[in-house]
Amino acid sequence: MTAPDPHHPDPELDRKVAERTAELTELVGHLMSCWDEERRLLARKLHDSLGSSMTALTMHLGLLAKNLSEDKAKDRASQMKSLLNNIIETNRKVQLGLWNDKLEFLGIKAALAELVAEFGQEHGVKASASLPDDDDGYARAQGVALLRCAEEGLRNVLHHAQAGKVEVILDDDGEQLMLTVRDDGIGLPDGAAPSESLHCHGLRLLRERARALGGTLALGPGPEGGTALTMVLPRQVPGA
Repeated sequence: MTAPDPHHPDPELDRKVAERTAELTELVGHLMSCWDEERRLLARKLHDSLGSSMTALTMHLGLLAKNLSEDKAKDRASQMKSLLNNIIETNRKVQLGLWNDKLEFLGIKAALAELVAEFGQEHGVKASASLPDDDDGYARAQGVALLRCAEEGLRNVLHHAQAGKVEVILDDDGEQLMLTVRDDGIGLPDGAAPSESLHCHGLRLLRERARALGGTLALGPGPEGGTALTMVLPRQVPGA
């Protein structure tokens, strides 16, 4: 049997590899959609059930506290109210981590603006968002992918960049959507290629999410130092 010539690729093998890659990309896209829907439903249950119950308990506790006369009882009621408020806030953060309702009801601009503002306040980083003036609406899967890109980019800035400033930029030229998270941190490790950095699990999942939507994900040096994570997606019809 003649050994394959590495200088003359086998067209049939290339075709099979391309078909297999397309099948895997489609599967990843389907799994991502299912995962997103499960997260959305879980967040909604936490809001409608646990969140509503905790809010109601806080109101009832407030009414009961008004009728208390002993100082010890009032102190205990105050402690209980504080605990309930902490549970409500934790529940809110869990909901937001699972699914951002602003994305669904107000659009990607509102979701990104909230995400960036809360990141800056919580971690003491100067964070800003540059967003399009118009919000024409985006396909749901694209909005989710762009938001996940921003979340992953901010996580990397927090854990690796040692940055004092981060900017999230969304550009829309009518044909493509491009989201960039860039910082003024220490940049990529010395000698590390951008492609190597994309091998971490969070960025690999994000890259596959972009690929399933016909887009790309790139990580490299920022224009003024630091790093820049960029997702580019072809524009889709809203509602898709």
